[in-house]
Amino acid sequence: KQWYQRRVRGLVERVEVKDVRLPVTLQRAMAAEAEAHRDAKAKVIAAEGELNASKALKEAADVINKSPAALQLRYLQTLAAIAAERNSTIIFPVPIEMLNAFSHK
Repeated sequence: KQWYQRRVRGLVERVEVKDVRLPVTLQRAMAAEAEAHRDAKAKVIAAEGELNASKALKEAADVINKSPAALQLRYLQTLAAIAAERNSTIIFPVPIEMLNAFSHK
């Protein structure tokens, strides 16, 4: 039920709408319009998410660019997370230069 009020020459008229029947084609058209509106809104939200993700990636790249060791640490952190998640051991190559840093000559 919906109530409508309006003033007509100082009087208030009240109308009650009890039952509205719409043709099936109009119902389908209204449903299609609502679905298109929801799809458009979802695309805007997805695009905003992509924009935020790209900004975060750029900031991360700037941090790593300032400190090359940060990339190596992130790499090791990722390997540790993968190994813990899958309960496995990961073998990866170690540059000779890194081993030379630990040798005592």
